[in-house]
Amino acid sequence: MIGVIAILKIKDGETEAFEKGFNAMAAQVRANEPGNVAYLLTKSRTEPNTYKVLEIYKDQAALDAHREYEHFKAGGKIFGSTLAGRPEVELLDGVI
Repeated sequence: MIGVIAILKIKDGETEAFEKGFNAMAAQVRANEPGNVAYLLTKSRTEPNTYKVLEIYKDQAALDAHREYEHFKAGGKIFGSTLAGRPEVELLDGVI
């Protein structure tokens, strides 16, 4: 298993548009990517306008494929203008 934590900072006043666009894309990820085990958007309780995406993939091939799906590329275009900067991404290796 491979985990991903992506930290996304959103511009003031753009959180509603971000959530709407991201959640539409996330639904497509969960429905159309057989190698995706989990794809969850969370919102920080302590950092304003900060979201963390928790992702789990079966293997590296599934993670690589995720980046190539059209719904992923389209999603970035839809909510990309709401971002206050580049996402911070950390890759994790499953231990179990």
